[in-house]
Amino acid sequence: MFQKILLAADGSGHSVRAAKKAAELAKLSGNSEITVVYVIDGQTSKEDILHNPDRSVVEEKRRLRLQPVTSLFNSEDLNFKLEKLLGEPGPAIVEYANNNEFDVVVVGSRGLNGLQEMVLGSVSHKVAKRVKAPVMIVK
Repeated sequence: MFQKILLAADGSGHSVRAAKKAAELAKLSGNSEITVVYVIDGQTSKEDILHNPDRSVVEEKRRLRLQPVTSLFNSEDLNFKLEKLLGEPGPAIVEYANNNEFDVVVVGSRGLNGLQEMVLGSVSHKVAKRVKAPVMIVK
């Protein structure tokens, strides 16, 4: 049913719950591939570099942030790949999803940036409105 699944993940608890739902969909569908997208916005990238001039430290922190998701998929023996995107999370996820013809997009209802959600509208809301594929928002 869902052969190409896109999971937007940022390391938050909501994205880990979304990963569990993506894993369930993949197991139901059999031979599915999950693409995990992690978006690095410009401000976060600048702050990471300012606080950690060593690029390997920055990459390790990002890897650890996504470890709960990748560990889950590895333990379930699921086929997945990780894609890092640059830009504002909502538009970056929408563009990637629409350009790659996913069967479903799975996203957590909230992410790590609570202030942005209150002021600008949530990433999940932007994704649900603009992605062409069905979108599952996980609480």
